[in-house]
Parts: sequence; C-alpha cells; structure tokens
Amino acid sequence: FTTRDFSSTTSSSPPKLMEGMKVVELASVLAGPTVCQFLAELGASVVKVENTTTRGDVTRTWKLANDKPDSTVTAYFSCCNLGKKSLAINLKDPRGLEIIHKMVEDADVVVASYKPGDAEKLKVDYKTLSTINPKLIYAQITGYGLDDDRAGYDAVIQAESGFQFINGEPDPSPPTKMPVALMDLLAAHQIKEALLVNLWRRERNGNQYGSFVNVSLLASGVSALANQATGYLVAGANPNRIGSDHPSICPYGTIFKCKDGGLITLAVGSDKQYQNLCKVLGQPELGVDERFNTNPNRVKNREECKSIMKELIEQFDRPYLLNELRINAVPAGGVNEISDVFEQPQAEELVVRNDHGNALGVKQVAFNTVTYEESNNNINYMNEDEQLLLPPPQYGQHTTSVLMEDCQYTKEKIEELINDGVVEQLS
Repeated sequence: FTTRDFSSTTSSSPPKLMEGMKVVELASVLAGPTVCQFLAELGASVVKVENTTTRGDVTRTWKLANDKPDSTVTAYFSCCNLGKKSLAINLKDPRGLEIIHKMVEDADVVVASYKPGDAEKLKVDYKTLSTINPKLIYAQITGYGLDDDRAGYDAVIQAESGFQFINGEPDPSPPTKMPVALMDLLAAHQIKEALLVNLWRRERNGNQYGSFVNVSLLASGVSALANQATGYLVAGANPNRIGSDHPSICPYGTIFKCKDGGLITLAVGSDKQYQNLCKVLGQPELGVDERFNTNPNRVKNREECKSIMKELIEQFDRPYLLNELRINAVPAGGVNEISDVFEQPQAEELVVRNDHGNALGVKQVAFNTVTYEESNNNINYMNEDEQLLLPPPQYGQHTTSVLMEDCQYTKEKIEELINDGVVEQLS
C-alpha cells in the first residue's frame, strides 16, 4: 500500500476489487470484524449489525485510559471496523428479524460469530438465511467447532492450543500470553481465505451456489503451531519454553544488548551467515570453531555460543552494528517499541488516516497489505481515486440510512421502529 489519507479526496484510496459486494456482519470483537474490514478495504459494502441489548459490539467498552469517555468508538474497536455502517437492532423482536431477512435477500456474504446453536435460536443461521438467498456464502466463527458450545476467548484458546505454554522464558518463569489476540487473527485469515475460495467457486459455477464455512479459534491456533507441532508429531520432542531462542537454529531470535543500551535480535539461518557474523564482530575464527561451525553444533552448544555473542555484541553501538550486519548480509534487526515501529516507511505505508467525520481522528493499520496490479496495463489499484472509506462507526450511526437504502423503509416506519425500541439511531 501507499500511505492512505481517506480524509482527502485527492489521496490514495482502497481498490474497488469487491465493488458491488454486500456483506452483513453478525460478528463482534476481533476475528469476524477483521474479516469484514478486509472486504470493506477492497470496496465491499459492509453493514455491521449490533445488538441493542448490549449496546453494540463489546469492544466499544474496552477503553484505554486516554480513550474519549463519551465516544462509542474506542481504539480497540477502531482496529477492525473501518469502512462499515452500524445498524443497531433487536433481533429478538420479529420486526428486527424481518429487517435482517430483507438485508440478506441480495447479500453476498454473512459473517457470524455466534456460539453453536445461538444463530439457530435467533433464526439467522445458514439454513434459515440460505432459504431466503440460495447463493449466500455464510461464514461462522466458533471457539471450538460446531459440536462444542463453549464461547471462544482468545486468552483461553492461547492456553488450550499450546501457544501460551511454549511462550515465555524457561522455568521457573510462567507461560506467557501473546500481547495480541493472535488466535482471533489466525481465524480471521482462515475465514478470509475460505470466503475468497467460495466466492470464486460460486462465480465460476454461474453464481448459483452458496455455501457454509466454519472456522474455530482452536483449530486455527493448532494449525499454526507449524514446526512446534511437527517437532512433537515427527520427532517426539515436546516443546518447552526457551524464551526468544529457536529450538532448531542458533543464534536465531535471541535478544542481545548493545553498548549504547539498544537491543537487537539475530536470525542467523545458515553457516555462511554465522561466519559473516563472526567477521563483523571481529572474531572470524569463531566461524570455523568446531563447537559452532555448523548449525547442529551451535544448537548443541547453544548457551556457550550465546554467551560469547553477548560479550562481543556489548562492544558495539546498535546503529553501527546493524549497518555492518546489513552490509554483510547477516539477518538482524532492532527490537523496536511500537512508537518506533511506525517510524519505518514500510509500516507507515500501512497506516490508514481518516480524520474526516470521525470523533476520534482515527489512525489505524489496514488488514489488507497486498498491492494489486493488472498485468495487461500495469494499473495499481491503490493509486486509483476511489470512494472514501467510512471511519469506524459510532453505535447505531447508520441505522436510518441502512433501513431506507437496503430495506426501502419509509421515514414513518423507521420512526415507529425507533420509538418501539426495535432499532436505535445515534442521535
């Protein structure tokens, strides 16, 4: 992406690759909303359906100390709700359910995150909605699958999928939770891929076939264990916590402190890279030392290798050392605070700036990080002057406009629904 400033009509905007697609979001928190933001970034029209009983997505209440106390758009909510309209509705009222059924008539995708059985109780499940619209693609995110009605919470899934146990410093330090809701994000990518595959399948078959897809947080987490899983399944090694070290490579992931106090990490994946590292550190003989000359030997003698690297790296200031390592093709990087991350041009390019019409003046990171070009004319969709993305919506901000545009309700009928508490409109 190029840097996108959606508060200006002269700035770059998202591609309209999904223009004309209609998405109904029956999801909350992170996984489902992240998928729907991805589709919105590509040009889809996304309506976020929010429960009047809970006053909307629960993340509207997850406030940092410096979040605006009178706003329903928190920093957390903003991370996955760009480009959407908010419809506040009571689904337990038959008139509220009728609205959803009307919206689904011409929808392409529904993304839901109900516990197994809850969507059926509300009559917004795939079986019900597909009778209204047979070409509908319905994606459901669960915690543990369709046969387990436990709610899925990222922290719990991190623990039960093994991620928490293997993350952190060695005993006696305790297991450590990832600082982002990684299970939700992994599930979001799985759902995103499933939707794209099924959209392709539907269009290829004459726009006739809808489908139901389900992804669970637990399955997404377990499938992402990668080499940690095969280390156990293939080699019989039950992983333990080893801090930032890598179980199969050394020195890889280990954090070292430089002379000026700056932190770096190394990702030495080959013997040649290790030899170059030793040369940069002024000890080329360590590159051929039998204790460390091959990766298996370095893994075997990990603690001794790390101790030597620590003493050598402490003699260099970070900027100088990182530059020398780059010149000599040794993978290394500074350990950045989040504020430092966005000083990097590659990170700055992912920041969506949207101050127009937004109470928070939100900046956020886009979920879609892929640049698209057409092979026949080399047009980069990122540079097209397209419709501006909506900022993350206030609770019930678009109820009236959605009912008028999507359901063709009259103003009088909408006022009746508002007065009866079937829907809510931000005043």
